[in-house]
Amino acid sequence: MSTQSSPETRRSRRSTKAPTRRGSALSATPQQKGPSKSSERASKAAVELQDRWRRLRETTAVTTEPAREAATGWWGKNVQPVVEVISPLGWLVLVITVGSWIVGLVFGWAEAIVAGLVGVFLLLLAIGFILGRSSYRVDLDLARSRVAVGDRAVGAIEVTNTADKALMPAAMELPVGRATAVFQLPRMRPGAVHEDLFTIPTHRRAVITVGPVRSVRQDPLALLRRQLKWTEPEELYVHPRTVALQGSSAGFIRDLEGLPTRDLSSADVSFHALRDYVPGDDRRHIHWKTVARTNKLMVRQFEETRRAHLAIALSTSTSEYATENDFELAISVASSIGLEAFKEQRNLSIRTHAGPVHTETGRNMLDDMTRIEGKPLRKTSVDVARETADHVPNASVFFLITGDQPTAGDLRKATNHVPPGVRAFAIRCAHGLETQRANIGDLTVVSIGDLQDLGLALRKAAA
Repeated sequence: MSTQSSPETRRSRRSTKAPTRRGSALSATPQQKGPSKSSERASKAAVELQDRWRRLRETTAVTTEPAREAATGWWGKNVQPVVEVISPLGWLVLVITVGSWIVGLVFGWAEAIVAGLVGVFLLLLAIGFILGRSSYRVDLDLARSRVAVGDRAVGAIEVTNTADKALMPAAMELPVGRATAVFQLPRMRPGAVHEDLFTIPTHRRAVITVGPVRSVRQDPLALLRRQLKWTEPEELYVHPRTVALQGSSAGFIRDLEGLPTRDLSSADVSFHALRDYVPGDDRRHIHWKTVARTNKLMVRQFEETRRAHLAIALSTSTSEYATENDFELAISVASSIGLEAFKEQRNLSIRTHAGPVHTETGRNMLDDMTRIEGKPLRKTSVDVARETADHVPNASVFFLITGDQPTAGDLRKATNHVPPGVRAFAIRCAHGLETQRANIGDLTVVSIGDLQDLGLALRKAAA
């Protein structure tokens, strides 16, 4: 038998092998999953490494915390007091002295060694001036811790030598805000008392930190400076300037004796009418004389009286004020209205862009008003009015206090958030404005150019 295959058979074999090659090429596509699995493994390894590093840092922080606290305490107790004694000029002399000694010893320069000797002499001389122990009793007395802008703020420092020997002349420093006052002490015998008076400027509303009183020893060249604190710092509140409104709120909704609302109630003090008894009514309000006459149960019905509650929305966005003095005028206007509310025993709520102001007492209110700062904000009077209306829904009188930059449309838009039935006022504050009143719908707009005109303007607005 012949084993030679025919040409057709060979062609058929070649044709049957071709799909195998194509199939192998196609079958390689699913094998691309290998790189994706390796990337997943790499990402998991990275996450696990980050997690381990985080746990290591936490463990290290917990483990080393006692050592760090001990080192910080040791540095603050032993090293920091020594470092604080050296003034910037003293550090410069110290660096030059060390450098001169190094250059003189390495290169054999006699001039550098002489400069090093001079530096050592100056430092030793400075150390002699700051050594020694002082024994004082220092009393810092502020006549008043709260004053208004323009009032006189006076204080006194009383220094007593409590040592058994005389003390050499020294200097006392008193930080007052960003400034520092210096008082020179003369030579003081044992038990001697020295007193100094000082005046603090109160031209601007501010919270001024006064103190601590500290004694200062330093050498004539001011290379070393040793300070000892003798008192704790105190705060002086310079409250905004206010004026008495003298009954300018006579037209506002008053407390019990004031205007009743149209809402009917089954219990109040303003009698309205009699109506038929309904199961569930309080029997205390049954009108027995009418029952005896008509042989029918009747109860008294009342009109609800609204307790006067003043809400003040104060804009602290400096973009709504032309000058800083206009912003201060707005602060004074809000404070004056707030004090009048306390005088008439009205409920009071004040809110700024930063949040509510404490209004438990007039003192707390003025303290918070003193701390208010104007800032350039994206929020406007519309925002502070909306927030105030949301947080004080039971207000009976609403004040929006802002500068002269918002337009009439802005003011109208801001007071649209005030609930119906609430009397709304918008007060525009700017020095030079003519004091006047205008109405925009139900909104009364009052322009104030001088704080002294506030009472008259509000009396006209309430009329």
